[in-house]
Amino acid sequence: MSDDWRDHPDLPARGTPLCRLEEIPDGGGRVFTFGEGQKPLRILLLRSGTRVNGWHNCCPHFGMPLALKDEWLIVAPHESFKCNVHYARFRWADGVCDDGECLGEQLDAIPIEVIGGEVRLGPFSPAEG
Repeated sequence: MSDDWRDHPDLPARGTPLCRLEEIPDGGGRVFTFGEGQKPLRILLLRSGTRVNGWHNCCPHFGMPLALKDEWLIVAPHESFKCNVHYARFRWADGVCDDGECLGEQLDAIPIEVIGGEVRLGPFSPAEG
């Protein structure tokens, strides 16, 4: 899957605060949407302790969002979660699909920083691969 999220017109600037760490349940996640219309930028955040992983909320199988709300399928907290559309299962730590239609494909990582308890969009560059 391409890193098309980097070119999204609604991509917030690096360092943009998204939420406080305590607003993401440990072993759970949150969905963020930037922009309007048919194709807003959707970001999925998963928390494990003080670490937060960010993923482009877009299933590699069909291009649909994995989840539209914070209510989505955590299979095993800190380990795996499922797409709400086709139920493909993804590994928490690296976003690789280990069961389902897109077996072996990986979600696009979105860099996230946690600074002083604040979860922010991390450093990125359109040239990064």
